Amino acid sequence: MRRLTLCLVAFLAVTWAEDWPQWRGPHRDGVAAGFPEPKAWPEKLTLKWKVTVGEGHSSPVVADGRVYVHTRQGDREVVTAMRPENGQTIWQESYDAPYKINPAAAGHGKGVKSTPVVEDGRIFTFGINGTLSCFDAKTGKPQWRKEFGAPEFGVATSPVVDRGLAIVHVGGNPQGALTAFDAATGAERWSWKGDGPAYASPIVVELAGTRQVVTQSRNNIVGVAAATGDLLWRIPYKTVYTQNIVTPAVYRDILIFSGIGNPVMGVKVLKHGAEWTTETVWENKDFSMYMSSPVVSGDLLFGFTERKRGQFFCLKPSDGTTLWSSEGRQADNAAVVAAGSVWLILTTDGELTVARQSGKAFEPLRKYTVADSATWAHPVVLGHGILIKDVGNLALWDPS
Repeated sequence: MRRLTLCLVAFLAVTWAEDWPQWRGPHRDGVAAGFPEPKAWPEKLTLKWKVTVGEGHSSPVVADGRVYVHTRQGDREVVTAMRPENGQTIWQESYDAPYKINPAAAGHGKGVKSTPVVEDGRIFTFGINGTLSCFDAKTGKPQWRKEFGAPEFGVATSPVVDRGLAIVHVGGNPQGALTAFDAATGAERWSWKGDGPAYASPIVVELAGTRQVVTQSRNNIVGVAAATGDLLWRIPYKTVYTQNIVTPAVYRDILIFSGIGNPVMGVKVLKHGAEWTTETVWENKDFSMYMSSPVVSGDLLFGFTERKRGQFFCLKPSDGTTLWSSEGRQADNAAVVAAGSVWLILTTDGELTVARQSGKAFEPLRKYTVADSATWAHPVVLGHGILIKDVGNLALWDPS
């Protein structure tokens, strides 16, 4: 029995590390549970494979032993299912996706920005021009498709699936709706039309005894009932050029938000009878976050601020106290994963930094060059490597 238990634990750890089915991982929080961290990080990573997949900054996802990536090739958006061991294509589907880019966003290209989600044998994608699609994850056969407008700089919000509902903020400016679709049929189940979409991705969380969808819209932070779409609470929230982007993090019963030019803040959601209220329990005005989202690991909150031309920082998520901050001029942007005892930090210049999770100081252990073009997509941590998407390629790097 003891041997069986140990085998089961080992199997679950490997399976957990292999699944990365949505934006920021299994729990949408940037935490890679069960990561088989090497005893010592090598001087160089081993490139297992590299494949040209198409343009974009959508992160790859992994589910049921397959890698999925959503990209642009010419005037079509392409969904590709691949074998994780060698990058070989299993199936590929595409559709017309004409798109005229806003000149202010030309540097990011016309490729896909929104990360797909895989759930219950389906993959859901959201194209840069507002095309929402559902495919059979095993065969690639299209299941349903809907077309909406897009905000100024193109769609960047990543769908979430919860209890049979595919939930995403659709539409353009300023109209739009946070909407739940039946995952199997695409039929609309509810919509909240109180504000248009921004560029943040929603999370689903239990707060004050109610399951709710929390996200940043164009001019607000909102919580709506996950089952019905009813607005529960709202915090007016604005950033320059309407760039609400950050995915919220959760520490116990505290929601953590930020935005360009705005402090990092911790918020509690409270319910008194039928009335919902919010309370800002802490603010840290030393840091703000632009396109990078915070990661909570244990009692540490790690983040990247655009201030000082790119600076890493660590806070106590319970009260917002600064534990440390790095020197400036670190990068234009960074995507962070908590993996084992380290932070994996992918900056937009194709550099992957491994840093010790510490509340005392920024402690980088290794730095690797993993791409020769911009890396805005989020890294994906597998049991046998780290997936890196650059402008046009997808690569698997092995740290063992």
